[in-house]
Amino acid sequence: MKHFSSTPTPLLFIAGLALSLSLSSPARAQSFSVIHNFAGNDGSGPLAGMAMDAKENLYGTASSGGVYGDGVVFKASRNGEEMVLHNFGHGTDGSTPESSVTINAAGDLFGTTFAGGASNSGTVFKISPKGAEVVLYSFAGGADGANPIAGLAMDNLGNLYGTTSTGGIFNAGTVFKVSPTGKHTVLYSFGQAVNDGSTPVAGVTLDPKGNLYGTTSLAGSSGYGTVFQLKPSGAEWTEVILHQFEMQSDGGTPYAGLIFDHAGSLYGAATQGGDGSGGGGTIFELTPAGSGWNFQVLYGLAGWNISGTFRDLLYDSSTRTIYATTHCDGANDSGTVYELTSSGGTWLYTQLYTFTGGSDGLYLFSNLVMDKAGNLYGTAFQGGANAMGDIFQVKP
Repeated sequence: MKHFSSTPTPLLFIAGLALSLSLSSPARAQSFSVIHNFAGNDGSGPLAGMAMDAKENLYGTASSGGVYGDGVVFKASRNGEEMVLHNFGHGTDGSTPESSVTINAAGDLFGTTFAGGASNSGTVFKISPKGAEVVLYSFAGGADGANPIAGLAMDNLGNLYGTTSTGGIFNAGTVFKVSPTGKHTVLYSFGQAVNDGSTPVAGVTLDPKGNLYGTTSLAGSSGYGTVFQLKPSGAEWTEVILHQFEMQSDGGTPYAGLIFDHAGSLYGAATQGGDGSGGGGTIFELTPAGSGWNFQVLYGLAGWNISGTFRDLLYDSSTRTIYATTHCDGANDSGTVYELTSSGGTWLYTQLYTFTGGSDGLYLFSNLVMDKAGNLYGTAFQGGANAMGDIFQVKP
């Protein structure tokens, strides 16, 4: 897998509408606004979305910019007032954060950096509400893993769980655990089993029993990634592959992770393939069924190859609606915000906003968060007033 860059892979455009397993709806009038434009000193090029605290403040990372040019962790209000909490580049504190952040009850922020640290293979960090940073773990780049892209999941004891995109025993990436005191444990190294996946871009999701769920972007039986479960058994973890992508109607190359709904079903996204015109990826569901899981595609997105959803979906259980972004599809090949609403056994697609690639933003690697009023917030990687990315709001 290539590291994300400022220019997406050239893609073949095929016009058309996605009709797979669902209905399509025209875009409806929305209220869109850019609430903050990154200017370099406060960050540039956000490669993930944001987290929201109980007071509806927004927190995130920018992959570059800041005082040292190595990225920042920031806090922003919903009206766009932004402050930098930490500038990466002090030495071994990490650089190039590509992940979203996780917030605990005390307001501490946790995340990863793709590079930097003691061996320039990335870090797991903690930042206090006042901006003091502690590096909980620096990856050595070998069997312990290297180059984490995704954010972290936290259990009720404060343990952190995540993935590295490379490293591990077979150099295919790892799933790891870091304790509140910084003790690092490799739970699983990809590449050790037949048809195992490799190169996880997304993080992992915990269930109430302590099982972990995630995706790999590559390998598997057809080379297009997997959905996996890791089950704890004492000090050991056992992998169960729940789905192997075939680049057919199921899609392929999932960069997004998995989320649970209120009923215990998992939802995720693949960036390419599917039955949508142009193969712009799929939105899928995994439903518990006895001792296994049933996989089904909910929607096939139109768009370019690898233009689909790169980050985790947002699920509103009260309305059974999924919200997400796409990387570079839409009428201007610059990305979209969309929703999928469950209706009578099908999923109705509505495009909420289509980016122009100019002052509104260009290329989205963002998840979305929602405030109490139902407004959506995310980031654009480029574009905006300074061509360095922005924070936006969409009012459905």
